[in-house]
Amino acid sequence: MRSRKLNVLNLVAAVVLAMPYAMSQSTGKNLISNPSFEKHRRCPDKIDPVGVLKIVNAWFQPTYGSADYYNVCGERECFVPNNKLGFQQARTGEAYCGIYCSKDNYREYLQTQLKRPLKRGQKYRLSFFVSLSEYSTGAVATIGGLLTSERIHDTTRSILMKKEVFRITPRISQITSVYYEPQVVNAVDRVLLETEAWMEVRGEFVAEGGEEYLTIGNFFSAANSGIVDDSARLAYILPGSYYYVDDVELYCLSCNDDELETKDTNHYTVGATFVLNNIFFDTDKSTLLQQSYHELQYLISLLESHPGMRIEISGHTDSQGSDLHNQQLSENRAKEVVAYLIENGIEEKRLKFKGYGKTRPIATNTTEAGRKKNRRVEFKILDM
Repeated sequence: MRSRKLNVLNLVAAVVLAMPYAMSQSTGKNLISNPSFEKHRRCPDKIDPVGVLKIVNAWFQPTYGSADYYNVCGERECFVPNNKLGFQQARTGEAYCGIYCSKDNYREYLQTQLKRPLKRGQKYRLSFFVSLSEYSTGAVATIGGLLTSERIHDTTRSILMKKEVFRITPRISQITSVYYEPQVVNAVDRVLLETEAWMEVRGEFVAEGGEEYLTIGNFFSAANSGIVDDSARLAYILPGSYYYVDDVELYCLSCNDDELETKDTNHYTVGATFVLNNIFFDTDKSTLLQQSYHELQYLISLLESHPGMRIEISGHTDSQGSDLHNQQLSENRAKEVVAYLIENGIEEKRLKFKGYGKTRPIATNTTEAGRKKNRRVEFKILDM
């Protein structure tokens, strides 16, 4: 029989936490894309301890801690409901993700770009659901959501921390790591112990303005995470706390309908060329990363709203490397973008791709900033 760990104290805390939100009404749509992780590029095949989350639409990981994906279409290790790290039905749909929130300093996180930046002074409500893997030997309380204006990327596998520069003298400075302060975090005295039911993490906050990325995980040290240790748990394989995550929602509680609308001010004509600024690939490879999701969705929406539009996707590189390598890399990257568009319903006959290598720079190749601009993907309108 599977364990039910939600005690009376936690149940009371859950009820008390839920009361204020029952009176708050959200407006508009959920600002989270793919909120229950249903959309994916391919089915998951294994749990990779050093892998990178690449197959879930709109979601990625900000650190080298390897978040995991589960789906009913997955292989045995990643199957729903019975998988390598436990047993859990999806709260809704057929999929969820998993992150290690630990009882030491190892951490995993999930990150996504919001559909639009948050408005300064507006009130928002963030919520998501978690369930503890029964193979965990412990549980934590302080899982939360951090909203930032910039995408966080760090090579750490430990607690995600913010780097701050302190000026000691005009010529001497020191870089110090400080803890992030998530806008929404589960109460430290409400340990997330339930292995069968889904537990909600929820909170309200006022935006500073410009927040565009959400990161979910445990941002607190082990000593401040409200840890409950249960090393006597039978058949465990996880020396810490591992949580399944599902159904992420972010709503504006105070926005007017007019504030929820966005307008496209670009003027589209035959022959016009546009840079896709947020297309990301593996270093020196053509593997398209999920950080590119929103830019690609913009292009898909554009093509859907202009059914007569045909475009050419072009890939470009900087001047480093051989001519042949750069030509092949740029072409393969353009081809990968076209493949994504076709996978998402755009007719192949409306799309062309071409690689130009390093032959069409738009900035200098003598600086890293210039080379970064030259490593780009563009689309050109061939017909309207």
